[in-house]
Amino acid sequence: QLQLVESGGGLMQPGSSVKLSCAASGRSIASYSMAWFRRTPGKDHEIVAVISWYNGRTYYAGAAKGRFTISRDDAKKAVYLQMNRLKPEDTAKYYCAADIRGSVDMRKRESEYDYWGPGTQVTVSS
Repeated sequence: QLQLVESGGGLMQPGSSVKLSCAASGRSIASYSMAWFRRTPGKDHEIVAVISWYNGRTYYAGAAKGRFTISRDDAKKAVYLQMNRLKPEDTAKYYCAADIRGSVDMRKRESEYDYWGPGTQVTVSS
């Protein structure tokens, strides 16, 4: 069983930066693609970024491109999301998710991810 726990959220000023962390336990994540999603009340999970287990390639949704960076440290069983130049519209609960099916494609739909953390709230407001 894989457990994921996010941390690092909070109340942020517009224009500031924050780094979210996702700590995995229970098994190695080295052969899993990992993703960050976010969700606001009344909406589905929205993909933010994906990092492939296969070649380390990354994918970013439009809102994240140029501002966010996803990274991973398989030895520490951790995934990170560096978020820069935060905007009020980035306010959401952020979730870490694992695709354990070994796909080499970077999947972008929540139904394609098997394990999820409980999420960490990021609120961007002055």
